Amino acid sequence: MILCDTNIFIEIYKGNNDIISAFKKIGQHTMAISDVSCAELLYGARNKKELRAIRKDLDGLTVLPIQTAISTLAVLLVEKYTLSHKLSLPDALIAATALHHNIELYTLNLKDFKFIEEVQLFEG
Repeated sequence: MILCDTNIFIEIYKGNNDIISAFKKIGQHTMAISDVSCAELLYGARNKKELRAIRKDLDGLTVLPIQTAISTLAVLLVEKYTLSHKLSLPDALIAATALHHNIELYTLNLKDFKFIEEVQLFEG
């Protein structure tokens, strides 16, 4: 299983052929998304039609909910990296989800996660 950051889905919606090709190669059944990314994608919807389309797409994915262990780990990551790297809460929750489930994180924003040594970044 591979956890996809929000930006992967944004690029798919933009029609980025490289990301679409990588997504197809990996396989939708192997992809997961965190509750945080779900919320971010839904928040970015421009209208009801787009909101419904995003919801339909999300329903076809494995959604990993924020559990107590994930939120606890996210708080530790924020404490460790907020001063040195300005780790945001959403990114901390996404990183903590990948760590908790021991899965790779697929992101285009490597700078947001590469300093977290424990996070395994997917290299498509």
